[in-house]
Amino acid sequence: MGLLDGKIALVTGGADGIGAATVRRLAAEGATVVVTDINGDGATQLAAAVGGLGICHDAGSESGWEQVMNQVRETYGRLDVLVNNAGVGGGGAGDIEGQPLADFHKVMRVCLDSTFIGCKLAIGLMKHHGGSIINVSSVLGIRAAGFETAYSTAKGGVRLLTKSVAQHCARSGYGIRVNSVHPGYVLTNQVQTWIDAQENSQAVLEGLLAQHPIGYLGTPADIANGILFLACDQSRFMTGSELVMDGGYLL
Repeated sequence: MGLLDGKIALVTGGADGIGAATVRRLAAEGATVVVTDINGDGATQLAAAVGGLGICHDAGSESGWEQVMNQVRETYGRLDVLVNNAGVGGGGAGDIEGQPLADFHKVMRVCLDSTFIGCKLAIGLMKHHGGSIINVSSVLGIRAAGFETAYSTAKGGVRLLTKSVAQHCARSGYGIRVNSVHPGYVLTNQVQTWIDAQENSQAVLEGLLAQHPIGYLGTPADIANGILFLACDQSRFMTGSELVMDGGYLL
């Protein structure tokens, strides 16, 4: 038997990276997974591979979220696990002097607004039977980075939004647990592509490794394992908590 047999899970930003690894991990433990991503083809292909449902989804859009949740309700009648994973980096000049307001708003929309909307709508599908909401934040949501003004702000917002929603759900007696995950640098395809594009890619990689005392970067599968733990009943006594998976970055 799997840890999530009979459960319906939804993973945003599920077509690649941590999201895709999470989709595969939850499905391997028996969940039926709804995969959403702005990359609709990627979401559909992965969903087909794990026997789930793929949806093209702009996670920063409230109407887009409403369509997704309506489809989940019509198809499955319930939702047990939500993983708010959709996100985007600042890109370009990320410090307060160099970051354009438009870029700041874009990061907030995709990272923080999407998490707010997802939590709000998921509660309506979970409140009568309980569930687990996992919000993917970052170590940069705990320790600020001057070179990532928007990203740090958004991920810090995700951290405290998680606690606020967790408190509300607990005091309302909904049986919904809400926790956040805080990865360090994870060697996704996007991160590897960024490293390879640098003038001295080996030095960049060594610099990243030096920030992680454990001596290596995480993989998407590492983070997916933590998300699985928060999704299943093995973490039944956790809500409003921060699961830091950072190889010692914050030490």
